[in-house]
Amino acid sequence: MPGRLAAVRSRCLPCFDTGSPRASFLAVPATRPSPTIERAVLRNGLRVLAVPDRSSPLVGVAVVYDVGFRSEPEGRTGFAHLFEHLMFQGSANVAKVEHVRLVEAAGGLFNGHTMSDLTAYYEVLPSGALELALWLEADRMAAPAVTEENLANQISVVEEEIKVNVLNQPYGGFPWIVLPGLAFDTYPNAHNGYGDFSHLEEASVDDAVRFHSSYYAPANAVLAVAGDCEPDEVFALAERFFGPIASSEAPSHGPYSEPPLARERRKVIDDPLAPQPAFAVGYRAPDPVGALDRHLAHAVAASVLGDGDASRLRVRLMHKDHLVTDVGCSLGVFGGDSVVMRDPVLFRVVVHHPGVASNDALLEAIDEELERLGGHGAEPGELERVKASFAGGFWKGVDSVMERSISLASFEVVHGRAELLYELPERYSAVTPDELAAAAADLARQSRAVVEIKPAKGASR
Repeated sequence: MPGRLAAVRSRCLPCFDTGSPRASFLAVPATRPSPTIERAVLRNGLRVLAVPDRSSPLVGVAVVYDVGFRSEPEGRTGFAHLFEHLMFQGSANVAKVEHVRLVEAAGGLFNGHTMSDLTAYYEVLPSGALELALWLEADRMAAPAVTEENLANQISVVEEEIKVNVLNQPYGGFPWIVLPGLAFDTYPNAHNGYGDFSHLEEASVDDAVRFHSSYYAPANAVLAVAGDCEPDEVFALAERFFGPIASSEAPSHGPYSEPPLARERRKVIDDPLAPQPAFAVGYRAPDPVGALDRHLAHAVAASVLGDGDASRLRVRLMHKDHLVTDVGCSLGVFGGDSVVMRDPVLFRVVVHHPGVASNDALLEAIDEELERLGGHGAEPGELERVKASFAGGFWKGVDSVMERSISLASFEVVHGRAELLYELPERYSAVTPDELAAAAADLARQSRAVVEIKPAKGASR
């Protein structure tokens, strides 16, 4: 299911070691030489990126479509994720499970994921298998096997996934499923991207065909190839396999923006499986596309407040006052995916605690830390620590050709500039103490959304 972009955020919930001495994190550079990104656009509108790196004999291939939860029709919640599953059920020239067999037989790995604004499909293989990977991706772009049997089968698979990951798990889907529904009002932003069972079960083959026709056109996608490749070969193979796919106009996307909350909103959810109370707070973050530098200042604030054991909320609430068992801050739906989202985006604070202090008391402590950061700024060494942690996680992420190809295609889709991926550490590092303080002050002034998890009777409180 959704949620990665490791090259940007080191998996879904970044967790960096913050116990190292100051000299070690100051040694992490924010900048390195950026690779050359070569690009072409096919006649049908498919954008193709080639990023050579011959340090290992591997190639990462990603096809990222400009479609996600926000694109789902009303009454069809969960459809973007369901269609991702259908794309693995075979295509015009590839039988069911044959995609899996061919990639694995070539020594490769593959997967896919769905996010708010993107759906991605990707492989990493020995570079000699590049032709195979592009043929497989082109075949399912052109003609996935959308049949009654495959649809019914994948509805059952998705429902089982929801049961395992949400309904039968303590805090299942918390907070990404429930917080947007409280923080936002419009259907694209507020609905459950995993899907309602009745909506999934009512989905038809006609729905799937319309969804594919609307969003899986070449002009609505980016193909990125990173690793041991020759750009001319990449473009020739892309033309050979993707070029014959019929062109159509790319759909419109958004705008999804909403006004900020006029007053605080709260919701309490009973969770009979939860062992202790929890809550999530949602604030509005600046537009990651139209105001990226302000957005990154809020990302720095999230790291200062709740990323790693040296962060302010963890030091105060976990290590000093022993009031919570976990607290973290992040931006986005899944936490850290915000740079490949369109506006609006949430700044999230997520707290689990044994009930020694009330939710209100803990919220007051969060308010105090926001106001302190907004009024007094960073402590000596604080900015250096979080900037070095970001740079370290970033460079580790882009070492993987698969993650690199996904990230490049995702940035090209959302921002129109894959190059922005390699500019992120420097732009993150350029956030000033005043910009950090302004971001915290902005959060402190906002009305917020608070979702509270009420544990089973008899659980710790």
